[in-house]
Amino acid sequence: MSVNIKSVQSKVDLDEFIKLPYRLHRGNPTWVPPLMSEVRDALNRDKNPFYEHASIEMFLAYQDGKVVGRIAAIVDQNYINVRKDDVGLFGFFDCINDQNTASTLFARAEHSLKDRSMKLMLGPTNPSMNDEIGVLIDAFDIPPAVKMVWNPAYYPALYEQAGFGKAMDVCAWTMDEVEVSDKLKRLGYMILKRTNVKFRHPDMKNFDKEIKIFREIYNSAWSDNWGFVPWTEAEFNHVAKSLKQIIDPEVVLLAEIEGKPVGFSMALPDFNMALKHINGKLFPLGLPKLLWYSRKIDRLRIVILGVIKEYRGRGIDTAMYYETFRIGTGKGYHSCEMSWILENNKQMNRACEMMGAHKYKTYRLYERKIG
Repeated sequence: MSVNIKSVQSKVDLDEFIKLPYRLHRGNPTWVPPLMSEVRDALNRDKNPFYEHASIEMFLAYQDGKVVGRIAAIVDQNYINVRKDDVGLFGFFDCINDQNTASTLFARAEHSLKDRSMKLMLGPTNPSMNDEIGVLIDAFDIPPAVKMVWNPAYYPALYEQAGFGKAMDVCAWTMDEVEVSDKLKRLGYMILKRTNVKFRHPDMKNFDKEIKIFREIYNSAWSDNWGFVPWTEAEFNHVAKSLKQIIDPEVVLLAEIEGKPVGFSMALPDFNMALKHINGKLFPLGLPKLLWYSRKIDRLRIVILGVIKEYRGRGIDTAMYYETFRIGTGKGYHSCEMSWILENNKQMNRACEMMGAHKYKTYRLYERKIG
């Protein structure tokens, strides 16, 4: 069947682009519909500060007049400047189980990136490397944690049969029953005593000041990671203020040694446990449901955990895990996901394994040469 590709130009086109996965995955009990307002924000070229240094083109695939796929081609000038490579990104890929449709979408995204002088396409990133990334390649029957992606089991084959190869895998670890074992208690206490590290929670009354400290640590601690792109001040503020609505400050930690910030971790209540009940819409009935079901959240996702370079290798990361689990279990959080972690980050993966977590999901970033 022939496939027609249309560039997203109008508000009607954008609505079709945003709503496709809600139609495509409707009825699948594993999929958790994200808030439509957040998807719109991720694509808003006027209000999202990511587009101060990036450009995006969006495309829809049609069969017999019906939308059956979508993709975005993204050029992030910050990524290019930092990585010193002409890599174009792509994201927001969704498609029916049809190779011809998928390959046609990938080809159209490639053409868009080639027109902007890119030599390689990498993704999916929604829209950047600091947002939701990757294609789930296993554990398709387990719902995603908050701010993580989910896709049907046929997606990896669509990429691979279109000529994409693996660029990097990122891992999700889980502790299904968080237990602060005697061993972890002893280890945590020993690290705290040996390093003289102190933990504190963010001062929510001085949130703007705190997020500046967090951004400085993040851009330092993650600078050596594969694919890293530093947050701009505007981007970090934008994301932090959106997360402020769901943060539990008691499970967010700033690590300090002699008053100097050296690391931080941010755990979020897994709001996907509540979002799955509202189909992406807060109004008119979604907000009351969200508030009701959010009271029953008993799972955390540790989204960010890192230590600046000169203080690594001292066990501070393990101590932050310990402190998060200690506080979290006391507040009724009984399970935890640690994600995402690069497959080549041996230190963090080893720390998760040592604490009794097990790796239960893998997300893959794919790449393909252009032209």
